[in-house]
Amino acid sequence: MALKSAGLTSVPSDDVLLDAYSDAVTSSIEAVGPAVVRVERPRGGGSGVLMAPDGFVLTNSHVVHGAAAVTVSLSDGRAMQARLVGEDPDTDLAVVRTDQSGDALPWATLGDSRRLRVGQIAIAIGNPFGFHHSATAGIISATGRSLRAASGRLMDDIIQTDAALNPGNSGGALVTTAGEVVGINTAVILPAQGLCFAVASNTARFVASRLIRDGCVRRSYIGIGGQNAPIPRAIARAHRLAVSSGVLALAVDPDSPAAAAGLREGDVIHAIGETPVSGVDDLHRYLTDERVDVPTPLDILRGAYRRRLTLVPRRRG
Repeated sequence: MALKSAGLTSVPSDDVLLDAYSDAVTSSIEAVGPAVVRVERPRGGGSGVLMAPDGFVLTNSHVVHGAAAVTVSLSDGRAMQARLVGEDPDTDLAVVRTDQSGDALPWATLGDSRRLRVGQIAIAIGNPFGFHHSATAGIISATGRSLRAASGRLMDDIIQTDAALNPGNSGGALVTTAGEVVGINTAVILPAQGLCFAVASNTARFVASRLIRDGCVRRSYIGIGGQNAPIPRAIARAHRLAVSSGVLALAVDPDSPAAAAGLREGDVIHAIGETPVSGVDDLHRYLTDERVDVPTPLDILRGAYRRRLTLVPRRRG
């Protein structure tokens, strides 16, 4: 133990600090670990998190994609069948529901990922390479990252951690020392080490609620194929544009909101609904469920001329 000197505040010894760290990690794993399950199907598997006593399990879309039924195994050895409730490849999240529910099922609490601070302890719990209910610890390396989903859409508000993840960890929990799930582990970058990512719990909470309610996350669409394109500096200055690049329309579906608005191939979108658009990802972020059937200004460049169209996005899918 540290010694006290007159007028000096005692400083905990390394042993005391290490014991406190160990106790914090251990208590968190004991609290959340039972709610982390193994999710299996014939083509592979991963992990998941029981998020309610009624048997709803949050996992990754790529773990259960296209599977009508999966097997969910708990840390106490119980196994049960589950069905796919819905998935959202754009955020790599999915919900399955077990055929059992009630107080006998452990479940974990989703925390507020907005309160995360870089440097705080992060614990990953999952089933790497089939080793059931393994835990690793590290720190929150960064918040607010962006990561490309398998669908091609950019996922925002991604948590970066150096808590080791491996195949099989996908869909498992990223946990704080307070025993709250703040992320759903989703990806690693190979061969780099210490670059692991999780979908933030606030995103997961929203997506899970929509999947349980509707079976999917509804988004709007306008019906173009486009790519990022620079806007010549002279044109941007002449029109006092807020961006130096936009979305070049390479193709416009004939029966689409974009075609109805009068958008043509070769037009460059630089703003939508008064929101500047510097690329495809900005356009994707804008096209949420709330935009469906809402008349929206669409600002474009047609050659060197600026035009405003009126766009009415439709529901995708």
